[in-house]
Amino acid sequence: MMAMAHASDDPAATVLTLEGEAATQSLGRRLAALARVGDVIALWGDLGMGKSVLARGFVRALMGSDEEVPSPTFTLVQAYDAAQATLFHFDLYRLKAPEEAFELGLDDAFAEGISLIEWPDRLGPYLPARRLDLRLEPGPGADDRRVRLAGAQWADRLAEVGRDG
Repeated sequence: MMAMAHASDDPAATVLTLEGEAATQSLGRRLAALARVGDVIALWGDLGMGKSVLARGFVRALMGSDEEVPSPTFTLVQAYDAAQATLFHFDLYRLKAPEEAFELGLDDAFAEGISLIEWPDRLGPYLPARRLDLRLEPGPGADDRRVRLAGAQWADRLAEVGRDG
């Protein structure tokens, strides 16, 4: 289950409470349904906050529920050829310098695909300004998460994310 509120410091931001892992995957599915070529989605949060869980829901929404979604922790990027675009799932935790990301095909991903980025801070100045930021943090219950979604180009689409359905 998801509960929605608007963040007072950014009228375009949406804050959701995700009750458990299923709600986190559901948010990933909802975002995938709204994603477009050229979208960059930055997943912020400490270890264990659900970044990979959300990414798994996103990938499976585009590729099918039986798609195996390994964490790209060691490969740094996993590409999926979805019907509408190639989806690039980056996990930049092990990146030592922002410039290393270009070896992963970052330019092509941003221009021609849909990009999910875990540990986006590792990109430093190369993180695009036009993006959707998802900030995951602990929620009220042990398995709950609060997520703050903000991105000017996503303002119209964020209204769809909080609707039940």
